[in-house]
Amino acid sequence: MILATALFMENMDSTVIATSLAAIAADIGTEPISLKLALTAYLVALAIFIPISSWMADRFGARRVFRVAMLVFMIGSLCCAFSGSLEQFVGARFIQGMGGAMMGPVARLVLVRMTPRHQLVDAMAWLTIPALIGPIVGPPFGGFLTTFFSWHWIFIINIPIGMLGIVLVGLALPNDERSAPRKIDGPGFVLAGLAFALFAFGCSVVSLPALPPIYGVVSAALGIGLGYIYVRHALSTEYPLLDLRLLAVRNFRITMVAGTFFRLGQGAVPFLFPLMLQLAFGLTPFQSGMVTFAGAVGALAAKFVANWIFAHWGFKYPLVASTAISAAGILVMGFYEPGTPIPLMLAILVFTGFWQSTFWTGSNAFTFADVEDKDAGQANTMSQVWGQLMFAMGVALGGGTLELAHRLRGGDELALSDFHMAFYVVAAVGALATILYLRLPRNAGHQLSARDGVH
Repeated sequence: MILATALFMENMDSTVIATSLAAIAADIGTEPISLKLALTAYLVALAIFIPISSWMADRFGARRVFRVAMLVFMIGSLCCAFSGSLEQFVGARFIQGMGGAMMGPVARLVLVRMTPRHQLVDAMAWLTIPALIGPIVGPPFGGFLTTFFSWHWIFIINIPIGMLGIVLVGLALPNDERSAPRKIDGPGFVLAGLAFALFAFGCSVVSLPALPPIYGVVSAALGIGLGYIYVRHALSTEYPLLDLRLLAVRNFRITMVAGTFFRLGQGAVPFLFPLMLQLAFGLTPFQSGMVTFAGAVGALAAKFVANWIFAHWGFKYPLVASTAISAAGILVMGFYEPGTPIPLMLAILVFTGFWQSTFWTGSNAFTFADVEDKDAGQANTMSQVWGQLMFAMGVALGGGTLELAHRLRGGDELALSDFHMAFYVVAAVGALATILYLRLPRNAGHQLSARDGVH
């Protein structure tokens, strides 16, 4: 529960900013679509620094790293609050991401190391329950602050939460400092970090109204080239930063690949949906927040029954159902009109939020289904890094499709049809995860539901 304090702050922040994008863009003098760069910067920072989170925890102790990470996140929050331009805001979000890169993974790693495998689904659910309160509170509270006060306050509220977390962590989190952490892969860290940053930056700026597309194309190409060099480096290094040899483990590989498409679809929604409600439907940030929080209500409800679902139905069919329903929920957003009843949208959001949360609980545990204990830290790191990078790509995909639809249609302002086209595309991408999970054997992940050695 104390570990989840950091996740509460981080998750509330990400949902708050999504509700306030239009107001932030107007205040700092940029286009709402351009702010996808700020969302991407945060996720890229996660992807760059998550790989060294396990090493940092082993080298300096989990408690110390966790507290410093929360402090860095708070500093980034203050920088966001005082940003006056797109460049400053992007930089501040990157600082926040540096802190977030250590908070979530270190909490998850401590949990994986201390929890028996057959209790891992339960433990993951308990870790995320307090964190899910953030997305419930965030949109209405952030929308209220933005509508009736100022968007700056959505970042300032992180300070008291972070201070509380630092105190609680110091009191209760065991300090498991280790004397001999594995040697860090310095060249791999540089190569992977630059590859992630350049590729994500390139994909995000290729459709920005303020920059020529060639900037994005060159940046993405450089990122791909450095990524290829990293792959060769990782396969020839004894202890690489990200051990790609783990992809030989079947269930881990399927989870990584299927999760890629799921995250691409889901990553675009927090960017697209609040903007559509405000720019195309004419809702205030507060009204928008009162709609978007419904998904988190369904997600919270799922945490109390997710373990029962996977214990009784296994992993294959719940993963298939959750990805299919989540993709359908995105597709339905492409049919919303200003006259669509709000209660109907709320009901759909609660229902799809339930199944999205079910997917996260099952997928987080399924990642370790056939991974050996000695490789658990590396599997945790790889899944976290790739997941955050794909969320960043989801924002780029959603924003890029929105801008492309806008340019093809013509006109000065974003129209509802532009948002609809973006939802159709990201829903189709997300649905590919369902096809991949259909290929799982019926008993996939059975060891995670074991009780007293009985499978």
